[in-house]
Amino acid sequence: MPVATSRLAIASAAFVVLAASSNGALAQKKYDTGATDTEIKIGNIMPYSGPASAYGVIGKTEAAYFKKINDAGGINGRKINFISYDDAYSPPKTVEQARKLVESDEVLFVFNSLGTPPNSAIQKYMNSKKVPQLFVATGATKWNDPKDFPWTMGWQPNYQSESRIYAKYLLKEKPDAKIAILFQNDDYGKDYVKGLKDGLGAKAASMIVIEDGYETSEPTIDNHIVKFKSTDANVFFNVTTPKFAAQAIKKMAEIGWKPLHLLNNVSSSIGSVMQPAGYENGQGIISAAYLKDVADPQWVNDPGMKEFLGFLEKDFPEGNKLDGSVIVGYGVAQTLVQVLKQCGDNLTRENVMKQAASLKNFRTEVLLPGVMINTGPDDFAPISQLQLQRFKGEKWELFGDVISADAGG
Repeated sequence: MPVATSRLAIASAAFVVLAASSNGALAQKKYDTGATDTEIKIGNIMPYSGPASAYGVIGKTEAAYFKKINDAGGINGRKINFISYDDAYSPPKTVEQARKLVESDEVLFVFNSLGTPPNSAIQKYMNSKKVPQLFVATGATKWNDPKDFPWTMGWQPNYQSESRIYAKYLLKEKPDAKIAILFQNDDYGKDYVKGLKDGLGAKAASMIVIEDGYETSEPTIDNHIVKFKSTDANVFFNVTTPKFAAQAIKKMAEIGWKPLHLLNNVSSSIGSVMQPAGYENGQGIISAAYLKDVADPQWVNDPGMKEFLGFLEKDFPEGNKLDGSVIVGYGVAQTLVQVLKQCGDNLTRENVMKQAASLKNFRTEVLLPGVMINTGPDDFAPISQLQLQRFKGEKWELFGDVISADAGG
């Protein structure tokens, strides 16, 4: 009798082991290079130096946010190893850093690298290597092309859509506009110009009186502003990065040129543009927003804003709360954490892109009310809503409705 009992026990134990191993096979962990049971290795490229160095704080914010996540136990038990390199906003340097991240550091993917020319320089390489180039920090329209570039995805609203919203505003509020356009002479600047022209339609030819491109190597854009004043332009469309945006605002005040000033969203930061340019010089400027502004008193008791300010106080005290780039870094880092949570134990590059393309009405609570993050297999443009804003006093004031950028024109 005891022998039979012991045989039964052995058989039961064997069955339990077999069942456990079968379940284990079903829930098997899947990894690509850069992911293990304990770590997710993420690459990033930022202009910590050079003409776009004002944006470098985005990478620093992300590093602080991922450290906060790691201190709380990581994602599904894995810590984020965030490797961020400087490319000085120089495309050849971006290529060098991307190769280093993929081939030497062996990251799982590259996340939120900044700038249109730098990301353009590595897009084919990243796609040929089948390494995600995820949530790039640029609003160029080309990042939403899953058919030709299935490994590249944007995050912020795209530039052409934003421009079409400005065009819609001008056609309604200032149909007699004579527009002067200053743009960075590369894909980033040209994307904005195309959007404005598309939005103005047949009237573009008569409404745009001058368009002038500048190179990032120019120390100042003052001469362009002086040239614009000599025209009959009564609207200025300012398509620049923060350093040049602040220069333009200052120079306009200095020479007394006072057109209606439209400033692209990527240079609407109070901390890195409006404050250095002088608040008094920025009155009445119009831009577009998709994120909450710390300086806006309507968010004083907002739970999402309180959480953001708590993060700054505890995890990133050197971050300037008035610098719009800080809130961008925070919002995009939260979006990535959501994607990695959705990945579970399947941390393959393919699944990272699949989950990034499966976001449904996701919100990081620093987005404006009504703005949602949605993606799909054929939609690699996570955010496509904006609201117009006007600079008054020392802050931006929102006006009008949240507009779907897709229908902006």
